[in-house]
Order: sequence, then C-alpha cells, then structure tokens
Amino acid sequence: MTAWAKNHLRAPALSSFILLCVALILGFVPSADISAQTIVTENGVRIVHNVKGGTWGTSPKVSIELVRTIGDVNTDDENLAFDSPADLAVDAAGNIHVADSRNTRIQVFSPEGRYLRTIGRKGQGPGEFMSTGSIDFDGEGRLHVLDSLQRRIQVFTPKGEVLKTIPVSKLDIRQMRLLRSGKIAVEISVRGPKLVKLLGPDLAPLREFGEPFDYGDGLANGVGNSWDFAVDLEDNIYLCFQFQNRIEKYSPDGQALWRADRELNYPAKMVEKGRREGARVFYPRFNSVAVGLDADDSGRIWVVTCDRQIMKDEEVIVMISGRVGGSETRKLVGDTERRKTDMYKLEIFAPDGVLLGEILLTHFVDKIWLHKDRLFLLDSDRGVCFYEYKIVEK
Repeated sequence: MTAWAKNHLRAPALSSFILLCVALILGFVPSADISAQTIVTENGVRIVHNVKGGTWGTSPKVSIELVRTIGDVNTDDENLAFDSPADLAVDAAGNIHVADSRNTRIQVFSPEGRYLRTIGRKGQGPGEFMSTGSIDFDGEGRLHVLDSLQRRIQVFTPKGEVLKTIPVSKLDIRQMRLLRSGKIAVEISVRGPKLVKLLGPDLAPLREFGEPFDYGDGLANGVGNSWDFAVDLEDNIYLCFQFQNRIEKYSPDGQALWRADRELNYPAKMVEKGRREGARVFYPRFNSVAVGLDADDSGRIWVVTCDRQIMKDEEVIVMISGRVGGSETRKLVGDTERRKTDMYKLEIFAPDGVLLGEILLTHFVDKIWLHKDRLFLLDSDRGVCFYEYKIVEK
C-alpha cells in the first residue's frame, strides 16, 4: 500500500482526539474552525484531512448568482450552437473564448455574453483546426490553441490573427495550461511514471511531477488516475482527481506543497473491475468524486465535487463508434433533456488546503473556470452550455 493510501485510510489522528478530550473537560463543544481538519507533514509535504462542511460552517463567506447561460442545445443561432465544447478562456478585456471542439472553431463573446467573432475553421492551413480541445492565454495576452490531431499549437492575437505555429512532434498532449513565466503544464495521453509534464516555451521538457495511484491493474490505473488541473496567478499548479479523494498543490517548478482530502458521503473506490474479452475492452467503474477545479485571484481553490453518486435515470452515456473522415462518430444515450440535479456542489479551499465551505449546485457540471469575480460551469452533453455566475463576497 502506498503512503497516500495509508493516509487516506487512516483513523482520525491522535491530535484530534486530544482536542476533543480537552473540549469535553472544559465543558464546551469545539467550533468548526478548531475541529475542521487534521494536519500532518510527511516527507516535507503538508497533508490536510478536512472534515465535512469546512471552517465556514453554516455561515459561508461567498455566494454565487446566475448571470446568464452561453450556448443552448436547442438554439437556432449557429454562433451559440456548440458541439462538445471542451474549454474556455477569458482575455484581459473580459472577452470569453469557447473551444467549440467538434465544430473546430473558437467562439468569442463579449463580457456581456454578446457574440463577437469566430476564430478558425476546419482545415489544415494557418488559422484552421482539426481539433480545439484546449485553449489558454499567455502572460502577453496571446491565445494558444492546442490542435492535438494536427500535433501543433497555434498562437493568435486577441483579434484572432495567426502569429505563429508551434509543432508538437514528440508529445501527444491532451490539455495544457500556460504559466506566466512562459512555461507550459501539460497532460499527455500516454500514462508514465508521473502525471504532469512541465515544458518550456519551445516545448522542451523541464520536469515531470504528480504521483499516480497504483491500483495493481493497468486498466484501473488508466481510468482511476483521471485528473484535471489549473494554474493560479502565481503559477502554482493544482490537481484534482475524478475518482480519488485527493487535491494537490505544486509550486511553479513542480515541487509538492500540500495534499488535501475531505469527508465524502460515499467511498472513493472502484465498484466494478475492468476486463478484456478478446478485442473488446470493458473499462472499470469507479465512484465519482470530483469534476474539476480552478483557482481564484486570492488563491482559493474551487472544486466541483459530487455530493452523491449519479442515479441510473440521470446517466447519459457517450457512445463512440469509430472514426469517419478523421473524426469520431459520437452518440449520446440517455435522458439528455434532464438539466437539473442535486448531485454536485462547489467546495472552496483556502490557499493552504483547508476546506472553507461549500455551495450546493442545481444542474449538471462537466468542468469549471474562474475569472476575477466570474465563475463558469460547463454542461457539455445535456444543455451544451456554460452557466456564468457572479461570485459575491460576504
């Protein structure tokens, strides 16, 4: 068993028991900010075990207010008719850029949600894409678009003019996040001994970091270590795991700073093993823990976490039947008309990994982004839209 697994499964630390005994002797019940976490240090890394609810308790310090939705599965406006939107980035002027992946374009909207322009189209020339799965802005305000099918990153001006193309020859990059230093943090599709690669501006490898959990099975390792990541204004890098009770913070050079977990309403475990039957592969199933995360301007980490597991009548399954003309044939099976659910919540963590509080959500979520006082949540398969919220500090 790895050190992470031992920490994850350990009983409450002795320090928590001592605090509780002192509280009982003195005749009072500890408040949330006293008993909200147990903190230990292992191999120089801060480990935070958070209890449910966080230090804010019943008095959250922030709330969110719905501003608008961007996109609609039933719209007649082609500029809002997204097909598998995959990423979002906001420029310095507040303009919202949507990576409309299966439409092979970038849709640009004003801070008020008004359509402004389209960047790119399907093709192989300059300013054209075969895929648009990951986008981000660098410190100079230039838009980078990862085209994994053409193995290149195209760099655009804020107006959508092509500046340059960076070939991606040796790495099969799935998603990227740009650091203000010029470095690029990337996820690659081939699982290695580490999860994240840190690249220079020329894509030269600088460092690898992030420890995968070993389930003792290749199929389980490939699925069970699925993760999302984000970068804050100080170039710190954050990871959260879809099927593990695990959130991590790394320095800009990839040094582990802390690891956090929290109490869940279900076990974070594999519920069905994977198997191979001839040429067919049946992937393992896990309880879902988190969808994604991002960091706000004050360094707080916002994580979309599952409050419960999905019910059978809520499931939408994506069926991939192969590639036709270079693209996958994709079909959704399930109740795609259903928009509302109480399955998800936002968990807000302090910059040191302490859980502050949570906000319950009312709809399906597949990804999260933050920009100043704005929160964007994506429903990619049902509503095919972004929910834009205003963050209100109390």
